[in-house]
Amino acid sequence: MGDVSPSGVELVATVLFAAALVHTFASSRFERLAHAHPAHRGLWHLLGEVEVVFGFWAMVMLVFFAAWATPGEALAYLESRSFTEPAFIFVIMVIAASRPILDVSGALLLWVARKLPLRDAAAYYCAVMVCGPLLGSFITEPAAMTLSAMLLRRRYFGPHTSEAFRYGTLGVLFVNVSIGGTLTPFAAPPVLMVAERWGWDLAFMLQTFGWKAAIAVVCNAVGALVLFRAELDAVPEESETLERLEVPRTIVGVHLAFLIGVVATAHHPLVFIAIFLFFLGFTEAYRQHQSRLILREGLLVGFFLAGLVVLGGMQRWWLEPLLAALDDVTLYYGATVLTAFTDNAALTYLGSLVDGMEPEAKYALVAGAVTGGGLTVIANAPNPAGYSILKGSFAEGGIDPLRLAAAAAPPTLVAIMAFRLLP
Repeated sequence: MGDVSPSGVELVATVLFAAALVHTFASSRFERLAHAHPAHRGLWHLLGEVEVVFGFWAMVMLVFFAAWATPGEALAYLESRSFTEPAFIFVIMVIAASRPILDVSGALLLWVARKLPLRDAAAYYCAVMVCGPLLGSFITEPAAMTLSAMLLRRRYFGPHTSEAFRYGTLGVLFVNVSIGGTLTPFAAPPVLMVAERWGWDLAFMLQTFGWKAAIAVVCNAVGALVLFRAELDAVPEESETLERLEVPRTIVGVHLAFLIGVVATAHHPLVFIAIFLFFLGFTEAYRQHQSRLILREGLLVGFFLAGLVVLGGMQRWWLEPLLAALDDVTLYYGATVLTAFTDNAALTYLGSLVDGMEPEAKYALVAGAVTGGGLTVIANAPNPAGYSILKGSFAEGGIDPLRLAAAAAPPTLVAIMAFRLLP
């Protein structure tokens, strides 16, 4: 592994990383300060935005780095980081949340829901909670998270449902998206980090992870359906069908082409950003068929993930030796817990650098990383997208991290049983 003794900058970066975690859990306190001290309301509101947290502390770290060493070294470190994933998630969020994509996705899911022997609202809820996350294995997890969150917000995150319902749904959604992207080797960030290096192809993912993940996704969705059946029965019926889409099918087709183009070029930022610019021009030309693009929300999520990339890059000195020292069982549960405090893609990437890992250890690392991906906002890269879209539906415009972790715990246990007990 080489020398992983921490430098002074790495030690400070770890302290700042811990501060960012504490800040994430304490974000609601800044909102209270905004009400108590109106003279500086803007600053407190800014610090109360969870999406700003890691970007803010990354900036503090870079300023310290520049003062400790030289501005050139700090800039060199910044330029050594890859920001492809934050840029991709920003782009895919905006496109996937556009009106034509949402309308056709909602109509297709409604068609699926009508095949289920359930009342309309319950059937549609089940379809979104199962098909949405599993779709992440093909259109990528960030796109699946965005679509699922937007469709849920449209119909279920209104005044007719309780906070308990929203937290329970959010917990299941985060866990299901995290594990639902493991049917293929190219859609889930923690799998993508290791698939090529370890030779994991489509057949391997389906046989080793995919079918177990699909069972867990269905069990979690059905569990939420049973738990919240009474509230779902109170949700108003909807009547839209695929044949009655208000957006012309040509417009829908062009939007789908943009979405597919971005997914296909996910590792080539110059290409997918160019596609995104064409997308912006197209939406402006056909504004009458568009709703507001979620540019602000997407930028905040991208900023959050970029800050995580900057701060997370300084955590290798303690994460890598820790992962190397654990046995298979401990590694699985350790990865599940660690994922709640570090992005699971960063965790599996560091694990891929450990030489001589046995196949059982590789499975334990990745399975643990995706299992714990719903426990916090930072646990899985698509989570900030869901958070940004749905946070306005919760009290005080924010999501309590402890209540989120509690809501995600039962579906996480289901994922543990799937990945540990199934052969």
